[in-house]
Amino acid sequence: MAKYKFFAEVNKNFDKAAAYTKHPKGLLEHIKSCNTVYRVAFPLRRDNGSVETIHGWRAEHSHHKLPTKGGIRYAMSVNEDEVMALAALMTYKCAVVDVPFGGAKGGIKIDKSKYSQAELERITRRFTFELVKKNFIGPGVDVPAPDYGTGEQEMSWIMDTYKAMTHDLNAEGCVTGKPVAQGGIRGRREATGLGVYYGTRECCSNAEDMKAVGLTTGIEGKRVIVQGLGNVGYHAAKFFMEGGAVITGIAEFEGGIFNPKGLDVEKVFQHRKETGSILHFPGAQNVTPSTELLTYECDILIPAALENQLNETNAHLIKAKIIAEAANGPTTSEAHNIIKSRGALIIPDSFINAGGVTVSYFEWLKNLSHVRFGRMEKRHEERSYLKLAQAIEEMSSKSFSVDRIRELSLGADERELVYSGLEDTMIVAYNEINEIRKRNDVDLRTAAFISSINKIAVLYEQMGIFP
Repeated sequence: MAKYKFFAEVNKNFDKAAAYTKHPKGLLEHIKSCNTVYRVAFPLRRDNGSVETIHGWRAEHSHHKLPTKGGIRYAMSVNEDEVMALAALMTYKCAVVDVPFGGAKGGIKIDKSKYSQAELERITRRFTFELVKKNFIGPGVDVPAPDYGTGEQEMSWIMDTYKAMTHDLNAEGCVTGKPVAQGGIRGRREATGLGVYYGTRECCSNAEDMKAVGLTTGIEGKRVIVQGLGNVGYHAAKFFMEGGAVITGIAEFEGGIFNPKGLDVEKVFQHRKETGSILHFPGAQNVTPSTELLTYECDILIPAALENQLNETNAHLIKAKIIAEAANGPTTSEAHNIIKSRGALIIPDSFINAGGVTVSYFEWLKNLSHVRFGRMEKRHEERSYLKLAQAIEEMSSKSFSVDRIRELSLGADERELVYSGLEDTMIVAYNEINEIRKRNDVDLRTAAFISSINKIAVLYEQMGIFP
């Protein structure tokens, strides 16, 4: 297999879509370029007294909207090409779902499992210090979030370090994906996986599109294989199972498990927590290597791990009728063409995994407004619904039970508002790119890029930078 260049893969997709637009070449080149990249190296004193050099990057792909936005990952695969590619995908992803951020991404080249909690804290705080020093972080500048290998704990350390260094009133807005007690928002942890579910569900509701791939409408009964049982994969699998799908396979780096009758996602998660592996789950067959599971028969395949998982070595073996790219860049351009040629529908990462950044946007708004969602309107809504229920009782001469009254008059809390906002975002965005797809006779990935390019280009043209 040829050496994989992630940023070049993203730009291939950009160029393919750009051919369907009428914007000046110079403007298209500017949109495609990565604006700034910051590379940092700093020493870490290990717990045993030794000193190690840590390497990290932060890329800001586009400043057409501020702040820029994108996660920070901890993995040995992190390099400059990867963060530039992921930052570019964030630019296009935000544009697709109309979230007003430019794209960014960061990473530190470490194997997280080889460091203690204290060492990880020192790494995270020092990396934040470097970002603050070079103005690569701030509520109106650049707002990181969790990614592969990071979570609420790392975001908490980042915010605390930023707050201590800047004394910014809006310091909570310097990062998203924080614990709720530190300015986080309910629903952020499961947001990407939930967005994958909402977006795929909307795709599966289109009778014409489902007929084209030989499926009935709806999620219920569809066989699903998920690669990755991290935050995104776990929640995606959980919501699909709750929606009536049958999770027949789950893959992780140590191997995969398969059961045609279905797997209980929660029980698999607990099994891995107790044993350190998903393998040997009761009632399931082990599949090794885990990538073999990607080739099993299923209706929906959800690659929710890392990039380059579907490539020219295995694309011809993929049997799924729908591929929902929950990970960033899981399908190479060659693999995309092979899979598409046999009639499968690929729901691209630049749309389907936008749930995380969408809810991060809600969290950022919450931090800047200093008001919890639902705090001002919840009781007012409940009183209004109660009056409506009472009016119905009077007009119909029918009384409701106390429990029914309570159910009918319940106002929305923060999580419900977040879910509602995310659901609407994914539904609207899917229908927009599906319309572009059919109008231009292209695939959904190209349609998503066309949508992004047009939105960004119009902004630059209105600014008078490009005539």
